[in-house]
Amino acid sequence: MSKIVLVTGSSGYIGGQTMLMLKDAGHIVIGVDTVAPPNHLRGVPDRFYQEDFARDRGLQLLDQFAPWAIIHCAGSSLVSPSLGRPADYYQNNFVKTKILLDRIVDHKLNTRLIFSSSAACYGEPVMVPCSEIDPCLPISPYGQSKLMIEWMLQSYRRAYNLDFVAFRYFNACGADSQKRHGQRSGATHIIARVLESLRDDREFVLNGDDYDTPDGTCVRDYVHVEDIATAHAQAIDRSISADIYNLGTKTGYSNRQVISAAESITGRMLKIAVGPRREGDPAILTAACDRFTQASGWHPRFDLDHMILHAWQWYQ
Repeated sequence: MSKIVLVTGSSGYIGGQTMLMLKDAGHIVIGVDTVAPPNHLRGVPDRFYQEDFARDRGLQLLDQFAPWAIIHCAGSSLVSPSLGRPADYYQNNFVKTKILLDRIVDHKLNTRLIFSSSAACYGEPVMVPCSEIDPCLPISPYGQSKLMIEWMLQSYRRAYNLDFVAFRYFNACGADSQKRHGQRSGATHIIARVLESLRDDREFVLNGDDYDTPDGTCVRDYVHVEDIATAHAQAIDRSISADIYNLGTKTGYSNRQVISAAESITGRMLKIAVGPRREGDPAILTAACDRFTQASGWHPRFDLDHMILHAWQWYQ
């Protein structure tokens, strides 16, 4: 049955893909973002509002549309900048989300909030793959701000019966399999950086090759952006229990493995310079996603080769 779903951060990478999957499923989509959508997304939402979701005009949309679900993708999302500008991250992520939750509670809105959390909540994991019951010890203001929101969601559920699902993402990557959407140039994740370097025939800086991993480079769990968006679309089903869920594949790939796969798929050789480690980067971060699979039947459809292939097709 068609539902009204409001997406914050709808002009972005994950928000835009989520709108596409919601439309594919037949839902009515309201997009909200402080920036206009790129040209390829302009016809996707049924309504788009260029507003700050936490200001008066953005909050009034909740009363106007009474959405069945709010998919909350807006926020600041990079680890390294959060170390230098923590105030921005606590304001944009935690403070603004509190304003949104208070509006839901104060106006007694019958809506489910689906929150874009992050694997950064785990920090340096105690063991891998990470499970949702593992301790969270984030090592950056970005991860801390996401964990603070998770704590707030849980306390609001206990006190006010707020309905929510939170997803801890593990390295969103790739592009829409139908070539409708992808990342803007200048993205910071390694697959995007490697492919842009190959496309533009420029040097790629590999941040650290002395980690405690088999080949010395970071190992990460990668999830296709379409799989993440599909999870969002499934989570509006309120028969799925309110909870915190990992979204991952259980499979980790090192940075050098990503580079090798990208070179194979593109048929190009990458110029590599080894640089220093990035502050706040754990050596290994992979996810156990069984909890959401059991709750919903979701499972990732795309492997690393498809993630790289779809991203490369988008860049072309």
